[in-house]
Amino acid sequence: MHLSPDDIIFWEYGFLKLNATIVFTWGLMCVLVIGSRAITRNLSIGLERARWQNLLEVVVLAIHNQIREVGLRQPRRYFAFLGTLFMFIVVATLFTVVPGYEPPTGSLSTTTALAICVFIAVPLYGIKEQGLGGYLRSYLEPTPIMLPFNVISEFSRTLALAIRLFGNIMSGTMILAILLTVTPFIFPVVMSALGLLTGMLQAYIFSILATVYIAAATSSFREDAEQDYDLDGPDDPEMKRPETR
Repeated sequence: MHLSPDDIIFWEYGFLKLNATIVFTWGLMCVLVIGSRAITRNLSIGLERARWQNLLEVVVLAIHNQIREVGLRQPRRYFAFLGTLFMFIVVATLFTVVPGYEPPTGSLSTTTALAICVFIAVPLYGIKEQGLGGYLRSYLEPTPIMLPFNVISEFSRTLALAIRLFGNIMSGTMILAILLTVTPFIFPVVMSALGLLTGMLQAYIFSILATVYIAAATSSFREDAEQDYDLDGPDDPEMKRPETR
């Protein structure tokens, strides 16, 4: 067992290397794209719906409501990005039950790439919501003295996102490798199940932190406090299911 998928090299020519991180990352992206296309191809808008569609709607609405509860009042604007982050990490964890598979989130390069996506998305959403001037002024709040600290926090939290996800996934792999050498029959099964739970939890934490950062950049928290916005208010009309009588 390898501690990182970077250690598994499938092809090498000079300084070019094709390791498991690249292969499994692209494989996961293909699974997500093809799977999303397949399960959304024949959706029904009537009252009679398949069980798999009901399950899909439960997942979508759960993510949608979680985004809104964090502070983003129009979750549909951010759903594609945040939902993709969450599903990528979840699917990467679930595939650990497949023999020979190594989760790409066990590589620091993958977690860093995910954190950089959040790092880029936060100012983009902030500028789109407040304008360039309004977003840049947020670095001077609450006082201009905080400017260097606010700038440093942008980079430090990106580093924290990458290290947190990488550390938790790698530690689970390391513990499992140690237990395989000591007790190869009982504890590895338990630790594998615990690893799945940990991976799910890390996917939730990563996506929630990304949501919080975007909400702060778009001033949703401040606007909600000023307007006494009710987080339990009605959902977006487009996300509501038709009522039955």
